Amino acid sequence: MSDRELKPLNIAVLVVSDSRTEKTDKSGKLLTQRLEAAGHKLHEKSIVADEIYQIRSAVAGWCADANVDAILTTGGTGVTGRDGTPEAVSVLFDKEIEGFGELFRFLSYEEIGTSSLQSRALAGVAGGAYIFCLPGSAGACATAWDKIISQQLDYRTRPCNLVELMPRLNET
Repeated sequence: MSDRELKPLNIAVLVVSDSRTEKTDKSGKLLTQRLEAAGHKLHEKSIVADEIYQIRSAVAGWCADANVDAILTTGGTGVTGRDGTPEAVSVLFDKEIEGFGELFRFLSYEEIGTSSLQSRALAGVAGGAYIFCLPGSAGACATAWDKIISQQLDYRTRPCNLVELMPRLNET
């Protein structure tokens, strides 16, 4: 056990979908439940259509809000014509965290085999906030949260974690 205490983060959740509603959304609910169970606070949860500028607007707004520490998006990371989350969000990044997508696909491969190559999951930093773009399935969100994000957004994780870097994200 760590000698450190949890530093609760304010986390926003964006569901990207042309068809899901608050009632039918499973992935956003899963992420909200997981982050709150981990001791973090839900800043806001929204659902937007898979439209690049709607996605970008929502994420950019949260990046500009000093009260938001991290943003989780779910949906729109596939390869079909309507999947536009990576294009919408990546232009906002100050830095991309390439290892996230690589590690996510590796872990997904262990669960779903070669179908994992269809994911364009990615992560980065923008405006001092961490952004994680996840596939739309609840299973993929559980994998990302349980096996990667929850530990990296926990100050108690050793040898290092993303939280301890937060004070330095906006250095120039």
